[in-house]
Amino acid sequence: MTAIDKRSRMRGLAKTLIRQIGFGLLLSTAAAAQSGEVVVATTGGVYDRALKEIWFEPFTKATGIKVNTVTATDAEQRARAQAMAKAGSVTWDIINNVDIIAESDQNRAFTRDLTSFCEPFKTRKDLVDKACNPAGVRIQLNATLLAFNADRLKNGAPRTWADFWDTKRFPGARALPSFNDPWRVLAAALLADGVPADQLFPLDIDRALKKLDAIKPEVQLWWRTGDQSQQGFRNGEYVMGMIWGTRASALKTEGQPVRISYDGAFLLADTMQILRDGPNPAGAEALLKYYLDNPTVQAKLAERLNVTPPSIDAVALMSEAARANIPSSPEAFKTIVKHDSAWIAANQTKMLDAWNSWIQR
Repeated sequence: MTAIDKRSRMRGLAKTLIRQIGFGLLLSTAAAAQSGEVVVATTGGVYDRALKEIWFEPFTKATGIKVNTVTATDAEQRARAQAMAKAGSVTWDIINNVDIIAESDQNRAFTRDLTSFCEPFKTRKDLVDKACNPAGVRIQLNATLLAFNADRLKNGAPRTWADFWDTKRFPGARALPSFNDPWRVLAAALLADGVPADQLFPLDIDRALKKLDAIKPEVQLWWRTGDQSQQGFRNGEYVMGMIWGTRASALKTEGQPVRISYDGAFLLADTMQILRDGPNPAGAEALLKYYLDNPTVQAKLAERLNVTPPSIDAVALMSEAARANIPSSPEAFKTIVKHDSAWIAANQTKMLDAWNSWIQR
């Protein structure tokens, strides 16, 4: 064996040993630092500022790897990433989509499989199910839930979607979302019609729309953005509605008389995905690992955004007031609907066509 062969063999053994004792990502971090930056797509605004201040800047200080952000909606992120992949020129490292979209065949076609990356996190008992999965890393969970005006409802507190449909006991205008993602409204209708939560999928679309016929005259606000749902509550346009938990928490902070129920809530996860052939895959992995390994960062971000972090340890670090705004107990999680991401992704067009036809008549 030549001296060159010996050196080559020794280098190979060293690399194997490093991987075995768990330092592979340290090497990745060092390699990423040389390339200088990670490019992350975000939806901008308050969300972007929170990510930078609480996560990205401390990460840069700890590793020397810069994080630059570009702003785009979820749909734009998906479309741009797909276009870059087809063109063979990927300039972003990470995109952020809700779990259903992230786990779809469309997104998986241009994002990296993180099975190997997630292997070290399998034994982490503090992490929620699928916090790290082949499609990406779930950085936060946000609920879509039932919210109501406690000052205007005098016959107790509505708790379920059956209560939402009960206009005799709980009279007043309703609010529901109407944008290009109707599955939660359809699922709520089926729950109100007596379908058990664990038997919701596949959704019976015709049955759901028939149930929605009964409540449609009471719906005074079909909101298309979170801002609309908040403003409608402030204006008294509805007494009860389906809205995002983050928006309900913001209304609480304003002093609005909003109360919520997690019974039948839909909990979705913002998922960060690493793009295939991105400029800095090692840096992207290091950034996601830093987040999963730091419950303190997760807790601070969750408090700022009124969301649920993926680590139970992070939940414990949040203030009592912040925990009151999220599903933080085993009891609360038991009442949350477990959705079928694969079925929803495969049936998006079918549901949307049926919804558009129904809403227009």
